[in-house]
Amino acid sequence: MNLQAKFSLIFLLIFGVQLAVAGYVCDGFLQSSARDQVIHQARLMMESSLAARTYTDQQIKPLVNRNDPVFHPQVVPGYAATEHFNYFRNAYPEYSYKEATLNPTNPRDRAVDWEADVVKWFRDNPDKNDFSGERGTPMGRSLFLARPIKALASCLVCHSTPDVAPANMVKVYGTANGFGWKENEIIGAQIVSVPMALPIRMADAAYRQLMTYLVVIAIVTLVVLNLALHFAVIRPVRRFSVMADEISKGNLDFPELPATGKDEISVLAGSFNRMHRSLARAMKMLDRK
Repeated sequence: MNLQAKFSLIFLLIFGVQLAVAGYVCDGFLQSSARDQVIHQARLMMESSLAARTYTDQQIKPLVNRNDPVFHPQVVPGYAATEHFNYFRNAYPEYSYKEATLNPTNPRDRAVDWEADVVKWFRDNPDKNDFSGERGTPMGRSLFLARPIKALASCLVCHSTPDVAPANMVKVYGTANGFGWKENEIIGAQIVSVPMALPIRMADAAYRQLMTYLVVIAIVTLVVLNLALHFAVIRPVRRFSVMADEISKGNLDFPELPATGKDEISVLAGSFNRMHRSLARAMKMLDRK
């Protein structure tokens, strides 16, 4: 194996180790970054749902006659936010939204076990405005972001007791659920959920792209290093080898090596040239004798 092949093997080993370390570090970083990105997107979606609730409560609800014999669930802020998000899911089906409530009027909003635990966490931590975490599902790990739902004074018009609630609402949902709320009581949680497969898929795609770039850069760098090694070291050393071989054969009739510069190769070339000249003069002196 020649000198350049040995250096190439060393460079390849070094780059291989560096790529392995970089791949390991980048994978963990990208997984964390993708999770943070999904959480950020979930926050935006949560704010969008909150805006839908506020708009419905402040601008739509006042337009509806309380004594209308027909109940319109579209004027309920929670219903409007849920339906708004369902339309959003047409473009982003991975995300889901639910206003999980312990004692809801609409049965679809009733909190299941893990959602009830989230609501309980907010009740135990009333100073917290959001809560995120992971949970196991039959489809794999799921990431969720939650915010508490408090019963405001305006909510008690419909949810204090059945006798003060709108008759059209009681007619649709009955008197068994959705009553007994207290002002400022945490009665549920807005929860945005997304499968962990999504951030993992995002991280994997970014990882493959990054590693492709790193491999290409490593290959280009390896080629450039080999070219630099060839012209700066290997070729001059090969000339020294040829010169030493010729001298060993007694052939002194060849041009001197270029010795411009002050680096080690140039100094070595100058030394070879001086040795060549000294040996040539010595041989001429011997010939005269």
